[in-house]
Amino acid sequence: MRDASAKGRPAPSSANPTGSGRFWTLALASVGVVFGDIGTSPLYAFRESIRHMRSAADGTVLREDVLGVISLMLWSLIIIVTVKYVLILTRLDNRGEGGTLSLMALIQRTIGKRTPLLFIVAVCGAGLFFGDILLTPAVSVLSAVEGLAIIPELSGWIDPFIIPIALLLLTGLFLIQKRGTALVGALFGPICTLWFLTLGGLGIYHIVQDGAAIFVALSPHYAVMFLITHQLLGFIVLGSVFLAVTGAEALYADMGHFGRKPIAVTWLWLVLPCLSLNYFGQGAMVLAHPETLSNPFFLMAPNGFQAPLVILATMATIIASQAVITGAFSLAQQAVQLGLLPRLQIVNTSAKEHGQIYMPQINYILMAGVIILVLGFKSASALAAAYGVSVIGAMITASILTFIAVRRVWNKPIWLATLIAAPFLLVESVFLASNLLKIPQGGHVPLLIAAVVGLAVWTWVRGSRILMERTRNDVSLEDVIKGLQVKPPHVVKGTAIFLTAEPDTAPTALLHNLKHNKVLHERNVVLTVKTAQVPYVPDEKKVTFEEIAPSFEKVTMTFGFMETPNVTHGLTLAKKKIGLAFDIMSTSFFLSRRTLLADGKHGMPLWQDHLFIFLNRNATNATEFFRIPYSRVVELGTQLTI
Repeated sequence: MRDASAKGRPAPSSANPTGSGRFWTLALASVGVVFGDIGTSPLYAFRESIRHMRSAADGTVLREDVLGVISLMLWSLIIIVTVKYVLILTRLDNRGEGGTLSLMALIQRTIGKRTPLLFIVAVCGAGLFFGDILLTPAVSVLSAVEGLAIIPELSGWIDPFIIPIALLLLTGLFLIQKRGTALVGALFGPICTLWFLTLGGLGIYHIVQDGAAIFVALSPHYAVMFLITHQLLGFIVLGSVFLAVTGAEALYADMGHFGRKPIAVTWLWLVLPCLSLNYFGQGAMVLAHPETLSNPFFLMAPNGFQAPLVILATMATIIASQAVITGAFSLAQQAVQLGLLPRLQIVNTSAKEHGQIYMPQINYILMAGVIILVLGFKSASALAAAYGVSVIGAMITASILTFIAVRRVWNKPIWLATLIAAPFLLVESVFLASNLLKIPQGGHVPLLIAAVVGLAVWTWVRGSRILMERTRNDVSLEDVIKGLQVKPPHVVKGTAIFLTAEPDTAPTALLHNLKHNKVLHERNVVLTVKTAQVPYVPDEKKVTFEEIAPSFEKVTMTFGFMETPNVTHGLTLAKKKIGLAFDIMSTSFFLSRRTLLADGKHGMPLWQDHLFIFLNRNATNATEFFRIPYSRVVELGTQLTI
C-alpha cells in the first residue's frame, strides 16, 4: 500500500494525462516507480517457494510440485494484482490519489466523520506498510548482492563481504536522499524497462531450451491439486508463494502520479507477461537441471552473463528501495497532515516539480531500521520469512477499506460490496494464515513494527485531543473584541497574526499579549490553517477572508493532505486573490509554545504521557512547519500538565 509521493515523479496533474506522448511518458516512468518492488520478486520468490519441496524430497523436486508452485504464483498475480488492484481499487480514488490514508480520507469525507473502525483499519494498514518499507530495501538489495556468490571468479571468497557490500549500498542510498532524486528518478523507467525485458528474455530462453511444457501450469488445476496433495506442506508453501505479489499495493498508491490507465496498460502488456515468463523459465530450468535449485534466478543466465545480471539486479533493487523510501516520505506527510503524527520536518527538494520532498527524521529512522534488519537476519532467505507478513496484512486492510468504500462511497447494497470484497479477503486470509506460521522465524518483526507505529499514532491522536481539551478556553473572540471596544488598550502600528486551530475562540497568544504586553496592533489577523480531506486544494480555494471588526480579520488557509502548508505562500495568494495587503516587515506572527509536564491524571497513563511528551518535543516547531519567516515570529510560552 505505498502511499508514495512524487520524488522523481510527475506532478499530480499527471493523474489525468492527455495526449499519446504524455501517456507513454507516464507509462515508462511508472515501470520503475510503481513496479520496481514487485519486479524484484523473481530474485527470491520461486527460490523460497520451491525450497520447501526440495527439503521434503531429499534434494529433488517432482514435476507436479514445480507446476503447482508456478500455477499458484501465476494465479496469485492474476487474482490479487490484476483483478483487485488494477480492475477495482484503482477506481476508488480520492481526487486522483490512492493509498490507505487517501482511501480513509475519501470514506471519512463521504460519511462526514472518522469512525473508530475506519481509524483502526487505516492505522493498521499504515503500520504494516511501514514494516514493508523497512523490509523491502533489506531483502531486495541483499538478494541481489548474494548473486555475486554464483559468479565462478568470486564464489570462493566473496561470502564474508556480501553483508558489508549490501550495507554500503543501503547506507549510501539513504544518505543521498537529502539531495533529491530527480536525476535518479529520470533513470527509473529505462533501467527497469531493461530489467523487465531481461526477465522475460531469460524466461523465454529457458522455455525454449528446457521445454515449453511448463505452460500447462497456466491451468489452475495444478495449483488446486498441489494444495490438496500436500495439505499442510502446501499451506506452508503459500507463505513463500505470496512473495510473488509483494509490491502490488504500489499500483494503487502511486495512481495519483501516473494515472490509472498508464499503470494498467504497463502492467497488462509489460510487467505481468515478463514476470510470468520468468517464473515459467525458472520452473522449466529447475525441471531440466535440478542442480540449479540453490539459486534459480541467477543461474538462468549463461556463465558470461551472470556478472552483468547481478549488476542489473542490484540497480533494480536500489530503484525498488528508492521507490518505497519515497513512499515512506509521502505516507508520513499524509499522516502529519491528517493529524495522526506530530509535525515533522518536510524539505522540498525541487523548485520545479510538485511533491518532491525529503523528511530527515523519517529517513534516518528507516536507515537505522534497515541496517538493524540486515545485521539481524544476515540473509535474504531469513528476511523473506518476515517480509510476507507485513505485505499481506496491509493488503487485508485495503480489502476491508474496499468493502467500506463500495458500500459508502459508491453507495452500493451490502450484498454487492460483500460480493466484491469477500473473494479477496478469503484468498488473502489464507495467505495471512500461512505467513503467520513464519512468526517464529522472523514474522514477528513486521508485526512489532506495526505495533510501534500504531502505538505512536494512538498516543499522538489521544494526547492531542486531551491537550486541546486542556487548553481550550471559554473566551470567545467576539467577547474579547467587545471588551477591547469598551476598554481599548494601547495600539501600536503594524499587523499581528495569531495562529490558532479554533478561530471562534480567542487565541491564547492574543490573550497573553494583552495580559503581559498590554498592547494591541492596529491590524490583527486570526489565522487558521486547515487540512482538507482531499489531496490537493486549488490556489483559488486555499484562502478565505472574513472581516469581523474594524481592526480584526479572520483568514483561513486550507491545504490538501498531500501538500506542505505554507503560510507565506498563502499570504501571497491572499494578496493576489482577495486584495489583502501584508507588509512582511511590519507584520509579527504570535505563536503559543507549551512546555508539557506528565502527571498521569488527565486521561492517559503516566508512561503514555511521557511518550506523548517525547513525540511533542521532537516535533518540528510551527514556524518551520508552516513556513513562517523566522525573523517575524514572537513565541509566548506556558507550562501545562497533561
